Amino acid sequence: MAHPEDDVTMTFGGTATMLLRIGGFTLLTDPNFLHRGQRAHLGYGLRSRRLTDPALMPTQLPELDGILLSHMHGDHWDRVATRTLPKETPVVTTPEAATCLSDRGFTGTAELRAWDTHVFTRGPETLRVTSVPGVHGPGPLARVLPQVMGSVLELVRDGEVSWRGYISGDTLFRPFLGEVLERCGPLDVVIPHLGGTKALGLTVTMDGRQGADLVELLKPPVTVPVHYDDYARFASPLGDFVAEVARRRLPGTVRPAHRGETISLRA
Repeated sequence: MAHPEDDVTMTFGGTATMLLRIGGFTLLTDPNFLHRGQRAHLGYGLRSRRLTDPALMPTQLPELDGILLSHMHGDHWDRVATRTLPKETPVVTTPEAATCLSDRGFTGTAELRAWDTHVFTRGPETLRVTSVPGVHGPGPLARVLPQVMGSVLELVRDGEVSWRGYISGDTLFRPFLGEVLERCGPLDVVIPHLGGTKALGLTVTMDGRQGADLVELLKPPVTVPVHYDDYARFASPLGDFVAEVARRRLPGTVRPAHRGETISLRA
């Protein structure tokens, strides 16, 4: 019999910003609070204009157990996040982003290299976060774009995993992502960062076809797409992904969330 504390939900704030309630834990992912018309700074003179308004703002957030940051880009951690989020909040992220956040006064950073694990504990429950490698910049862009990580999140009680999800982060599809299943086990949900983002003429996040490749590889019962329509550099809309999954007749359910909506992350 499932515990009521086993509920797992996501409130979608737009871009890759999610408020995750996983059992007794509350996590925020990739905080992006810029409004429509404002520009996110991506480094090396690259900027991108936001097309939407955020559905979550810092004043609406509950007390957080931690923040999960896939990488240090202005559409994933912006100037509003730096100014308003509590500096002592644990932030689980890449070594590169942890250094940036420490320079900005954040004291609770936990840096993970590929397949490292960070653990949150609350009473009898544990939330285990495992860093999954990703490829944000293909070829020569690898030296320009920041380190990126995906994350496997596991809710553990009495030594048993009661829920397991994978958030891709801003990675392109690569066959090595199949290691998620080999190392961690079957997934309850996959949350892919889509959008087919363009930078310097190259695609640097999964488009609809690559997102479907990921679903085909990992075979989750539920897929919740994010990161697909909030910025001008996003070139592959949600419809591309939904159509490609349907065309291939892939198993499982695609469960999009509207900005501001709270949905279950269970099958």
